[in-house]
Amino acid sequence: MGLRLPMPTHPESRTISNPLTHPPRLPLVAPSILAADYARLGEECRSALEAGGDLLHYDVMDGHLVPNLALGVDMLASLKADLPEAFFDVHLMIERPDLFAKPFADAGAGHLTFHIEAIDGDNARALIDTIHDLGMSVGLAIDGPTPIEQADNLLAHVDLVLVMAIRAGFAGQAFDPAALDKIRYVRERVPATTRIEVDGGVGPGQASALLRAGADVLAAASAVFRVSPDQRASVITQLRGLEHQ
Repeated sequence: MGLRLPMPTHPESRTISNPLTHPPRLPLVAPSILAADYARLGEECRSALEAGGDLLHYDVMDGHLVPNLALGVDMLASLKADLPEAFFDVHLMIERPDLFAKPFADAGAGHLTFHIEAIDGDNARALIDTIHDLGMSVGLAIDGPTPIEQADNLLAHVDLVLVMAIRAGFAGQAFDPAALDKIRYVRERVPATTRIEVDGGVGPGQASALLRAGADVLAAASAVFRVSPDQRASVITQLRGLEHQ
C-alpha cells in the first residue's frame, strides 16, 4: 500500500515567515510535542505557542532508525489545519527521509531535518536540494553517539545543524554534556546565519551552557510539556536565559 495523501493545507499557510532563516529574536525556543498530551495535542501546541514558543518541534520516528514510533504526515496536516500560523520544525528520525520530503511539505512543514545516519553523502546532497526546492529550510541531525566530524562535508549546505544531546528515540532522557563540544565544533565551522539546534534533555538547567557554546535553537520536550500550562511561559523565559534580566 502506498503513502496516504495528507490532508490539504491552505496555500497561504505556507507563506508565514521562517523563524529559522529570519529569526525574530535569538535564541529560539522550539517546544517539542513528543512530550505533549496526545489526547489534547492541538490544545497543547496552542498553549506552548501562547507561552512564548517560537516554533513547534515535530519528531517523526519509524521504529527502525530509532527504537520508537511517533507521529506522521496525517497528524501534521491536522495540526497545521488547526494552527495555520504555527511553524513546524519537522525532525525525521527515519531510514528513508527522501521518501517523505514532499509528503511533509504538502502537510505544512516549514522546515525538515534528516539524520546523517540515515543517508550517505551524495544522496544527502541531493536530498538537501530537494527539500530546498520544495520551499522548506533544511537541517542535518547528528545523533548522540555519532562523531561530529561525519557532518563536515555537509555543514556548508544546510540551514540548521541539529545536535542530539541524547540517543535519539525517546523523550525524558538525561542531557549528555558531550553535546556541548559538538556545538562548539559546529559553531566554529558555520556562519552566524546557520542555526544550531539542540534536542534531548534540554531544560532551564542546561540553557545557559548551551547558549554559551553556540546553540541558538532549543528544542525542549518534557521541560515545557510536563509542567502545568500556567508554568510554561516561565520555563520558556528561563530557556531563553532571560530569568535574571
